[in-house]
Amino acid sequence: MDNLRFLMYEVHDTTSLATNPQYAEYTRETSDMMLDAAKQLADSMLFPYFEEVDRYGSKYKDGTIQVHPIINKFMKAAGEGGWIGAAAPTELGGMQMPSSLFNAVNFLMGAANNSMIGYTGLTGGAAKLIYSFGTKEQQEKYIPKMFSGDWQGTMALTEPQAGSSLSDLTTSAKLMDDGSYRIKGQKIFISSGDYSGVENVVHLMLARIEGAPAGSKGISLFIVPKHRVSDDGSLTPNDVTTAGAFSKMGQCGYATSHLIMGEKDDCHGWLVGTENRGLRHMFQMMNGARISVGLTGASIASAAYYASLQYANERPQGRRITNRDLNKPQSLIIEHADVRRMLMLQKAIMEGSLSLLMECTMLHDRLQISDNEEEKEDLDLLLELLTPIAKTYPSEDGARAVSNGLQIFGGYGFCKDFPLEQLYRDIRICPLYEGTTGIQSMDLLGRKVTASNGKALMLLAAQIQKEVQEAMNYDELKPYAKRLMQEGQNLQEVTQHLVGMAMQGDTEGFLADANLYMELFSTNIMAWQWLKQANAAKRALLTENPQGDRLKMLEGKILSLKFYYKYELPKTLAWSATLKDNAEQLTIAKEEEVLC
Repeated sequence: MDNLRFLMYEVHDTTSLATNPQYAEYTRETSDMMLDAAKQLADSMLFPYFEEVDRYGSKYKDGTIQVHPIINKFMKAAGEGGWIGAAAPTELGGMQMPSSLFNAVNFLMGAANNSMIGYTGLTGGAAKLIYSFGTKEQQEKYIPKMFSGDWQGTMALTEPQAGSSLSDLTTSAKLMDDGSYRIKGQKIFISSGDYSGVENVVHLMLARIEGAPAGSKGISLFIVPKHRVSDDGSLTPNDVTTAGAFSKMGQCGYATSHLIMGEKDDCHGWLVGTENRGLRHMFQMMNGARISVGLTGASIASAAYYASLQYANERPQGRRITNRDLNKPQSLIIEHADVRRMLMLQKAIMEGSLSLLMECTMLHDRLQISDNEEEKEDLDLLLELLTPIAKTYPSEDGARAVSNGLQIFGGYGFCKDFPLEQLYRDIRICPLYEGTTGIQSMDLLGRKVTASNGKALMLLAAQIQKEVQEAMNYDELKPYAKRLMQEGQNLQEVTQHLVGMAMQGDTEGFLADANLYMELFSTNIMAWQWLKQANAAKRALLTENPQGDRLKMLEGKILSLKFYYKYELPKTLAWSATLKDNAEQLTIAKEEEVLC
């Protein structure tokens, strides 16, 4: 909680949003109350069922996916507490909560039980699409029941033959005389797509209207509920069949379904927004979901770090290298240098990831309240640039952090008696959710870096320069500020080299090693976030007289900066060398050259 508040109030100044009428209620006092209430719910209803929900799993039986009963109770509790629609405008029944606070709340809940928080997150995201693009009638019909936790919401995109290639989806929509559409097709990997005890499931589904253009330009967005809603509120089956549940490696309590629509030619859907602009509308939810996936990775990494830290402070084994006296008690494993290194790595990845996610949510909040078109364009460009990194780094490196935590537990970490085994399984889905790492990497290099003639990179460089200039005022931080400037110059050179390849027509070579570029870019971003945290810590150390845990936390921030720059930042040298080497494009060799 101390770290979360430090990031919110001292690093990212989230309460500055309260100066705007839209977020005027969210002072520090109000924000603290929200955090405390969220923690209470996480402590009482989420964490106690962390293991139990996983062991119970989700089982397909007689056309329904059976899940642990606590999930329905949590949905109702989250609805009654206003958490599902917290970020929505007050006129729609929400709390008009800033995204920065809302995501901090979800971080706490996700650290307590990452499977259960997915149900509320998707429902809120689906409702947001309806109130952003839907008609007033659609808003009144669906949103209240979604916000109350009675109805589940989903995003239904993926199909068996298309996967992540949404341009190839074939689910069809035929316009009927009553203004509705008949939907026919299949969707797979639909998180919370159906489960026992839920009254209705409201699918925000992509489909292609008959006669629409091929590719992404012919995709529309529809509300396709499991049960149609009559004017009197009664429900009628809508020919949406749950064909099965996916048996997953992790997040076993989070039901994932295979849906078939229109087997009886009686599946009704209602257009949301503009015809053939469904993918553009859906990107609002997809971008939000990408931030949410990064948040899930950071949440799981946080749970793993604190479990590892507690274990390391309790588990005696061996003796320090300087003490070989077998007559003395064994040392706690936290006294071993390699264990401390692994703990520091976990801390650096987790706290750095959370800081980046808060950076993104603050950009989003500022974008919502700005009335300056030029400023809004800049904020949007910067958020678009950082989003694939905010999704990927906490997912990929979060998994690395959890793996190090499992290593600290030793053999016990591999056993179900301790939480790291489950956390390791749970986090592995994060690099796959909402666009794989490969897709995010190509998006970063192929679209976001080159957007508006590279303006987003210039905006980012200006933000980094602010932290560099402040750090140059502190002797202890000055070397790290200079190092970050050098890394920025190197990233610029690599980017220019790759863009040059694209300009020469070598598009495939340009994107062949996009994953490596993502690692290079992400490491630079984390170095920036750690300098930002160190600056805030240094300000507090010089202006306060911190004692006890407060002093330890502030000093720990500066130590984490030094750790990251020593152990993680040097990796950029190898990535840069590979990305600049055009001698052999081994990754794009012809199939017959490698599949022998």
